[in-house]
Amino acid sequence: MSVSLSERAANEVKRMMVEQQLPEQTVLRVSVAGGGCSGFEYRLGFEQEVLADDVVTEAHGVQVAVDGKSAGYLKGTEIDIHEGLDKRGFVFNNPLAVRTCGCGSSFQV
Repeated sequence: MSVSLSERAANEVKRMMVEQQLPEQTVLRVSVAGGGCSGFEYRLGFEQEVLADDVVTEAHGVQVAVDGKSAGYLKGTEIDIHEGLDKRGFVFNNPLAVRTCGCGSSFQV
């Protein structure tokens, strides 16, 4: 298993896809890039193309694509939604992260 979405996160992704009028074959691209205050940062985006080395899963009606390199850093990660007075957005519950930054968008393995 690579990356999963909570039901709330999947509903938010579907809402955004409708709002942006994206085609049905759109996938949620989840990846990791060097940077951030802890070494790596999470990236989310929409794409219409699945690549040959992608790990593709389905979560509550959303297709999630993770490139082969990022999959190793994201194994077992669940993406959820945080809704509070202080912030609102996606949060990453990554069991491989040994350290995360205060904003929750970067991590270290």
